[in-house]
Amino acid sequence: MAKLSSINKNERRKQLVKKYAGKYAKLKAIANDESLDETERLIARLKMAEIPRNGNPTRIRNRCELTGRPRGYYRKFRLARVILRDLSNKGLIPGVTKSSW
Repeated sequence: MAKLSSINKNERRKQLVKKYAGKYAKLKAIANDESLDETERLIARLKMAEIPRNGNPTRIRNRCELTGRPRGYYRKFRLARVILRDLSNKGLIPGVTKSSW
């Protein structure tokens, strides 16, 4: 089980990303638009820098839904490898079976 403070910190980051998503996307589109003037693009980048650091989507860490483990994460199941194996061996994940050949 991950530290509760780490899990809560990640949840706060998710909320900030959701809050600033529209503004961030608009500024990023302006900053990446080659047809605009360099000064406009620079101003957009400076405004992006004013957004809180945790408002950036890359700051979110993928964590297991059950344990909060940050490593060995399977996106498809949103679970860590340890929990995925445990639940699949018990037959609690539909469509997942132990392979044999």
